[in-house]
Amino acid sequence: MAESIHSLAALKRHIATLDRAPAAEASPRFTCGPAGMDAALGGGLAQGRVHEIFASVEEEGAAAGLALLWMRQAGSDAPLLWLRSATAVRVAGAPYGPGLAALGLDPQRLLIGMMADDAMLLRAAVDALRCPALGALLIDLRGPAPLLDLTASRRLALAAETSGVTALLLRIGGDPVPSAAETRWRVAAAPSAPLPGQAPGQSAFDVTLLRRRAGPDGMAWRLYWDSNRGEFGDAADERHDDDDIRDAPLSGAAFSLPGAGPSAGRAA
Repeated sequence: MAESIHSLAALKRHIATLDRAPAAEASPRFTCGPAGMDAALGGGLAQGRVHEIFASVEEEGAAAGLALLWMRQAGSDAPLLWLRSATAVRVAGAPYGPGLAALGLDPQRLLIGMMADDAMLLRAAVDALRCPALGALLIDLRGPAPLLDLTASRRLALAAETSGVTALLLRIGGDPVPSAAETRWRVAAAPSAPLPGQAPGQSAFDVTLLRRRAGPDGMAWRLYWDSNRGEFGDAADERHDDDDIRDAPLSGAAFSLPGAGPSAGRAA
């Protein structure tokens, strides 16, 4: 009995070392943040791998937004697929097309599949990852997700590596468990840098690298997304020189302002 216990412990240690081992072959990478973050990750996040994104229920909007942006970066011009359970759709609602466009994501590129439960969702995810024509896949799982064990994550990882399709696992309200993911992240919303005139700032995210198979982890960044340029930057990119703004012409003016008169005095 004692020998069996020792053998089981040795087997668990061996599996743990395999889980932390670097990938056998280098893969292309996509930009996931500003230049400093990409450099720290060896050029960005690896394509054709599984990446986990964890967030609390309160931070679901920020995590889903960043996951969609990373899908956009990973998928080039190819179609993007978002697999969700019926529970996720019922609780969180459906994405808003104009909001996706404002974020810089073409709604026509995004396909959404709703599955009855997590078991069907994971089966569909493996099938989707086997299609090399897909740009990227977002797998939306809520809560503990007990079916997403080490075996299931390895199945996803193998399918992603074979096809080269990047998979993002969006884990809302769940806790990290052993998996075959290349990286694991914690995401929360961050305040935008203020713009002149109190104009809305860029979308901002606080991200922490919880785990990385082939390098150091524990690092944290604040990401700013410039939807006009379609790229990540830092806080300095949001601030503009006041002289440039003061000298710039107003855009979109197609009519004259009213002159002095009774009606002009009533304008507020």
